[in-house]
Order: sequence, then structure tokens, then C-alpha cells
Amino acid sequence: MTYQPFWFDSAINEEAAAPFHLLPQGHHTDVCIIGGGFTGLWTAINIKQQHPTKKVTIIEQGLCGQGASGRNGGAMLTWSTKLPSLIKLVGLDNALFLVKQSELAVHEISAFTKEQGIECDCRIDGCFYTASNRAQLGLLDNALDCLDQFKLNSWQKCTAEQLLQTGSKQNFHAHFSAHGGSIQPAKLVRGLKRVAQQMGVDVIEHCRYIQHHDHEPINVTTNQGALVCNTLIFAVNAWLPTLQNQFSRSVVLVSSDMIITKPIPDVLEQLKLNHGSAIIDSRTFVNYYRSTSDGRLMLGKGGNFFSYGNKVHPKFDQPSHYKKLLDSSLAHFFKGHELPIERTWTGPSDRSATGFPFFGHLNAHPHVLYAGGYSGNGIVQSYLGAKILSAMVLNNNPQWQHCGLVNQPLKQFPIEPIRTAGAYIVRNAIRRKELAEDLNLQPHKIDCYLAKLSGSAAKVDMQSLR
Repeated sequence: MTYQPFWFDSAINEEAAAPFHLLPQGHHTDVCIIGGGFTGLWTAINIKQQHPTKKVTIIEQGLCGQGASGRNGGAMLTWSTKLPSLIKLVGLDNALFLVKQSELAVHEISAFTKEQGIECDCRIDGCFYTASNRAQLGLLDNALDCLDQFKLNSWQKCTAEQLLQTGSKQNFHAHFSAHGGSIQPAKLVRGLKRVAQQMGVDVIEHCRYIQHHDHEPINVTTNQGALVCNTLIFAVNAWLPTLQNQFSRSVVLVSSDMIITKPIPDVLEQLKLNHGSAIIDSRTFVNYYRSTSDGRLMLGKGGNFFSYGNKVHPKFDQPSHYKKLLDSSLAHFFKGHELPIERTWTGPSDRSATGFPFFGHLNAHPHVLYAGGYSGNGIVQSYLGAKILSAMVLNNNPQWQHCGLVNQPLKQFPIEPIRTAGAYIVRNAIRRKELAEDLNLQPHKIDCYLAKLSGSAAKVDMQSLR
């Protein structure tokens, strides 16, 4: 890949050159993990922490962090704002457990990076959910009411002074939770790779999975040769439909596009954005932004390019094709401020029909596992996903193994070309609706109807338990 997202470029340029580890001839391992991103690395580390003698191997088709993990927005978000939907999906006890664990995970990730000396700009400065137009006021109420009902509400309504911390006068209203923050995702991935290797994990980069045979032990063919393993894990997220066609209708691959400025510390200080909080508005295809420790402003927007047939399109490895849209969002929030742009990029998000990730046994094979469907919430949720996968491998933690996200029946999206055509029809209706709302105009009724077909795409839960 010749074009690099800003995060990965920054991370790799700070590393000392080191030789690549090649796949040894006749390699045998207890656990083979396909994918060297957040899910694969956290899973390997979890397994080694609990069973240091287990042989674990990660194979990654490029460099660890070149996939979706190293190019997301770096916002650390929890499941608290999706509690009603989570209850309907996995049941009350599991939902409360997962929300609590997602909030705890933010702080555990921070503690782990400090303990292991991973320099990744990890700042647990909380998270703001805002209303950036009048139509968004009250959209968080259902989730907050549900959290209150179960005494799990960490969100506080912002005062006028706290609202200024969102950096934009466009935000009319906001809630804040201390369970959130931001991180440089590619530096985290590269740091996790180092830690995994120090723990004895074999990390084989530039090693592309081709196929495997289900008989035991499991034989895996790669472009570097073959290996044998007792357990195989697909931790490839957006690449899962490409490698296993049975998931071709389980997700929709959609871009999340990002833009980052050159260092502007004076502007950030003026905006009161000299902190690491993540700021997300309450529209369906959210605007999200955060600052960096070196004085940059990054803004991202989801729901732009839908990949036909769920193939990982070359557009995902190019500058964003939606720069005008990103510029418009910057102008919406930061009108009158000079924001010199450093770079744009994009990344694939594997959105499931429920908006939550899924885990399971591939073709009911007890030793072939998969993970997918993070739906744009990869940092914290992949950390939790690793707990699920490691429990499935080691068979040692029923609460994670039976948390409701494992071996669930997967809802299916329509077949092509209906899926992609429908996605663009709904996307365009949402854009028209939200543009009208930004202008304080009444959206067209048809656009409002079509927008409801987006289901669980928003990060704020629009439904109640009633």
C-alpha cells in the first residue's frame, strides 16, 4: 500500500527498522490468529497472560495496524448509550455486564499502556455526546432513562461552562461521561505487537491467509507456506466476508472518513479543545472530533462509501473521496477558524445489522472461531472481544462465553444489488434530513421515513425498552 493513513504513517516512522519474522517451515502452534489488529493482538495477549506456555501465532497480510485498527478516529467509546438495544439483543443481565465492562475497559486499556510503556497519546479525559442542531435535543434521553432505571448512569448534563469544553458553539446541549477518551490507534496497535512478541507470540507480517482445512489438527495455507494449529481464529473484521463468503450478508462495509489538521495549538487553546475528550454529535452518521497532544484537530464522519459485495475496495486505501463533506463538517463546528489540513484518509467499518459485534464457531467447528461486526466502535469493543475469544479458546470463563454475543443468529442484509442501492438511498435521505435540520428547516416526510430504515446505525440509542 503506497498511501498511508496519518495515524499509521506517524507510528511506523517512529519505529526503528527491524527484520520481518518469516513463517518457519513446518510451523506448529496451539492457536493461530488471522489478523494483526486490535482483536487479534488483544486476544493473543489475553491467552498468553492466562496460559504463558500456549504457543500463539498471529499472521497478518500486511503490517500490524495497516488495517481498520490503525486508521480509525481513535475515540474510546462505551456501550452505555446503546443499553436499550443491548438488552433486547442479549438480555438484561448480559447487557448490564457488558456495559459495565465497556466502561471499565477504557481505564484498563489506559493502565495497560502505562504499564507496558506504550506511547500512544492515551488520554482518559471522558466523552461528550452533543446536540449540534435543535433536532438532536433529547435523542439521548431513552438511553439515559434506561441507565437510570438500572442505576448505571455515568452521564451528566453539561453546564454552560462545561459545554464550552466541546470546542464549538454549534453544540446546543451535551452530556459528559468520564468513561471515555482518545488514543492514537496505530501507535497502540504497534505497541501491542511489541508486547505480544515479548510475551512469546509469533507475529508473522506480510503473511496472507489463503485457506484452511477443518480436520484436526487444522492445516492453514498462506502465501509464506503452510502451518498447523489446534485452534484457528478469524480476527479480520472488515475482511471477514472476503475470506468467508457465508458472512457476505452479515455486515455492510461502509467507510468512515477522517481529516486532520496541521498542528494548531493556539487555535485549540482558543477553542478550549486542549484535552483528550472525544466529542460526538447525535446524528445518525455522526460527526466526531478530538484533539491530539501535539496540537492537531481530527474530525471524522461515518456512513459515506458503501462497498458493493462487501469487498475491501481500493478506495479504503486512498485519501478520502469525501473531503468536501469533511470540510463542510469542520465549517459547521468551527466557523471562522483557520484550519490548515494535513491529510485525509478512510477506513472500512463492518456494520452488523444489530450494531453490535458477533463471535462464534465457524461452521460449528469447536476450534475455528470468528469475530466481526464492530460497527465503528473498535477500540474498546475489540478489547472486550478479546476477552470473549480467549474465553472461548481456553474454555475458562462462562460469563464471557455466554455473554449473548457468541453464536447468536446473525441477521442478514438484502442481497446485491438491493443492499448497496438501498444503502445509498437511505444514506442520501439521511443527509437531506440532517442538512435540513442543520438549517432549522422541516425535513421532507419521505426523507424522515427512509432515515428510520437505518436501524441501529447511530451511536445514540433511539429506542426505548417499551
